[in-house]
Amino acid sequence: QVQLVESGGGLVQPGGSLRLSCAVSGSIRGIVNMGWYRQTPGKTRELVASITSGGSTNYADSVKGRFTISNDNAKNTVYLEMNSLKPEDTGVYYCRLVAGIFIHWGQGTQVTVSS
Repeated sequence: QVQLVESGGGLVQPGGSLRLSCAVSGSIRGIVNMGWYRQTPGKTRELVASITSGGSTNYADSVKGRFTISNDNAKNTVYLEMNSLKPEDTGVYYCRLVAGIFIHWGQGTQVTVSS
């Protein structure tokens, strides 16, 4: 019933910026934590940024100072603002929702940082 739909990915030059969106729909109960993960084919999925229902945020060391996670509850949307992008930021970015013992994933959106 819960659905996460990511958008906003694309091709960008090193040093450029993108903003990813994750639209959430469906019935969600309890405290919700949101996160963005990224994955490169053949590699494990890694946490990029997360935000709690209370607004606390965490970032991977590799993106601190460059990425910002935020949420707009009125729009049921979570964002990942990515600045000063590097080639190593390339990957499929997935939105994740955790509500109690349940975890939901979006379909992913491709981000490619290349000259």
